[in-house]
Amino acid sequence: MLKHYETIMIITPILSDEKAKETAKEYENYFIKKNGKIVYQEHWGLKKLAYPIQKKQSGCYHLFEFLLSSNLVYDLELKLRQDERILRFITVKLNKYGIEYAERRRKKILKNDKKL
Repeated sequence: MLKHYETIMIITPILSDEKAKETAKEYENYFIKKNGKIVYQEHWGLKKLAYPIQKKQSGCYHLFEFLLSSNLVYDLELKLRQDERILRFITVKLNKYGIEYAERRRKKILKNDKKL
């Protein structure tokens, strides 16, 4: 059974924005290969970190909201840990309130994009 998760990863700032997006694309392909489904993803770009991580002051943030079998989440996290391009990541399982909040956030973002 597929469960709803959200992962935010911080990609090293050494990579160009294009390379950071390619890194995110690799993980998108990973979800597809593992029969998961990406509900939503968003590239937040380069942001200043609150504290240094591996002597880096900034990082490229990328958000994935996805459906994946719970036994494959461990494999995903192992892959993220082993990838030297990823400074930090967090994966959370969304309950019904988290899913509801994520939907409201997506709608708000989409509305703001249409105004531009």
